[in-house]
Amino acid sequence: MLDHYKLKIDAAIAALDFPEQPADLYDPIRYILKLGGKRIRPMLVLLAADVFDDDGAERAIHAALAVELFHNFTLVHDDIMDEAPLRRGMQTVHQKWNQSVAILSGDKLMVRAYDELVKIDPKKLPVMLRVFNQVAKEVCEGQQWDMQYENERMVTEEEYLSMIRLKTAVLLGGALKMGAISADASEHDAQHLYAFGISLGIAFQLQDDMLDVFGEAEKVGKQNGGDILANKKTILLVLANQLGDEADREELGRLLRMDGLKDPGIAAEKISGVRALYDRLNVHDVAKKRMEEFVANAYRSLDHLQVDQKRLTALRRLAQSLLTRTN
Repeated sequence: MLDHYKLKIDAAIAALDFPEQPADLYDPIRYILKLGGKRIRPMLVLLAADVFDDDGAERAIHAALAVELFHNFTLVHDDIMDEAPLRRGMQTVHQKWNQSVAILSGDKLMVRAYDELVKIDPKKLPVMLRVFNQVAKEVCEGQQWDMQYENERMVTEEEYLSMIRLKTAVLLGGALKMGAISADASEHDAQHLYAFGISLGIAFQLQDDMLDVFGEAEKVGKQNGGDILANKKTILLVLANQLGDEADREELGRLLRMDGLKDPGIAAEKISGVRALYDRLNVHDVAKKRMEEFVANAYRSLDHLQVDQKRLTALRRLAQSLLTRTN
């Protein structure tokens, strides 16, 4: 059932027409879009639309494309800021070309997202633009908070959850709300779908944090501990600082000061040391409990929708696949 939606989105993306010239503007766009991915966010647009209208997905395809184009715009720019060499196992745009090309191609992706939005029903365009622009603003705020927190030793759990809500969850919530709007859902139902997406997105990120350290390496598809090596703020690090005593925080600080990015020996010592501290403080179980709370909140939001619950089957199936993934 879900494959049907992904195939629809992949076909729509493949049909997008970009000029051949200037090549350094449009080739990177074709490149990043062909890297694929799970297409979760545009799928949420289509799934939400189908909850309220049997032909909802057909009517929501331009909104779905706008969401996916915006998402890829953020990926291109985030990779520059993170100095990331790989995206989906392939060179990032700024590595394959250069930073200036990546910035401009990312900007063009954002412009093309608006080109898709203006193709929707003119009566729905004002409210759709308000939702889209609010999401875009908050995603940028979330990215800025994420970068700012890289330079702060201590981040509270409240601050961290607020950051991932902005950086990750609002796009899921916004995608669902845009799908609902395109299918003439009531404001009540659109808001509950948005709330579902927010809770789902936060749970998704908390799970991602845990998988990086405690996931099975062969299933995750990468070495465990990448977030530890990068000193990335995660729910595990936040909880360790929160649950540990002063000696624990000093030990954690010592481990984080170790530069394991170039020396495999130091990397192994750093990862094992931080993980041992996490195990002793039981942060995995606490983080899992936090995640489960957001999962429960998400499903409660679905229960409030004024539709036949059978129409939510595909949406629940996608949520389940996201929350039980191993990579």
